[in-house]
Amino acid sequence: MSKTEIYISTDVEADGPIPGPHSMLSFGSAAYLADKTLVATFSANLETLDGATGDTSTMDFWAKNPEAWAACRKDPRPAAVVMPEYVAWLEALPGRPVFVGYPAAYDFLFVYWYLMRFAGRSPFSHSALDMKTMAMVLLKKGYREATKRNMPKRWFDPLPHTHVALDDAIEQGALFCNMLAEVRGDSGRH
Repeated sequence: MSKTEIYISTDVEADGPIPGPHSMLSFGSAAYLADKTLVATFSANLETLDGATGDTSTMDFWAKNPEAWAACRKDPRPAAVVMPEYVAWLEALPGRPVFVGYPAAYDFLFVYWYLMRFAGRSPFSHSALDMKTMAMVLLKKGYREATKRNMPKRWFDPLPHTHVALDDAIEQGALFCNMLAEVRGDSGRH
């Protein structure tokens, strides 16, 4: 019998669009079972990469969000320490981890790059579930129309979106579980 899937809703805060020239400043992961049980969380603030710099437009965003900036710069740790801890956390969960992102293309890009560079492997393999694609299918709309403002209110729990990685990972994890329940025909559950 295969292990239960555990959905790892992950949010990344970074100082630019790609890892390497720019740094992942913070990330948070919320491990959910399909029934919206929050199993565990992991979050860390990271030191910036040697030689990396902040992207001008991204830094403009941070200038407009000083509380979130302060939160992601509090007690940063080296990625070479954090990423192996993250792998151990993922592998200790009672199921197979499935990366979930909104959008996965951005968050997974950073997490996978950091995992490979600093831990040498990824418990996610090369796979990430994109909530925006899932919303597109459920809404029967084009990808660019699959935005939060076009999603039904019933998909949202009253959780904050603060641009603090763990807060946002928890919020989007609950959203994912509500969408998953609807896909599976359990829409009365949430």
